[in-house]
Amino acid sequence: MAVAFPNGSGFLDFQHKSAITEELTEMRRNSIPLLVLVSLVMVGSLEAQAIKIGYIQSQEILASHPGTAEAQAQLEQEGQAAEEEMQRIQTELQNMQQQLQQQSLTLSPEAKANREAQLQQRLIEAEQRAQQMQAELQQRQAELVQPIMEEISAVIEAIREEGNYSLILDAGAGSIISADPSLDLTQEVIARLEGADPEGN
Repeated sequence: MAVAFPNGSGFLDFQHKSAITEELTEMRRNSIPLLVLVSLVMVGSLEAQAIKIGYIQSQEILASHPGTAEAQAQLEQEGQAAEEEMQRIQTELQNMQQQLQQQSLTLSPEAKANREAQLQQRLIEAEQRAQQMQAELQQRQAELVQPIMEEISAVIEAIREEGNYSLILDAGAGSIISADPSLDLTQEVIARLEGADPEGN
């Protein structure tokens, strides 16, 4: 009985575990309230006031965040443990298949059918375990990412309020074609996240 093992030499795609920055970037694109902050001043009409606009480079902020490297390392560690478990399960399945092939000529038809059923059941269990661990890793990644996203959002909102900005846009989201560099608030956001004065004082 030939058994097709899923995903080549392994069950899971673990490349995401070492790419938390890319995942954060994707979440930034899909989560407008977090990193593409567009906030309108509600005092008076827009016609009666000047609109103050700033922008950020979210990819640079994410890469510079003090918690990003730690979150990535944690996710890689947990992902590696899951991958090792699946490799052990795959080795077990391969051994079961090899033994069945070696003994197939000496087994009765009933015994052979029983062994094939056991192997198929073990394969189903392995696939279910792979899906479970994949879901657990995704949940863990969300748990690691959420505090970073919330902190960045809070800093940007604080800058908006303190600076009386009507809009703070994300250049990394493709919302800006051309802008005055003096409107770039990226370094101020990074400095606040690092607990430093943007002027270096």
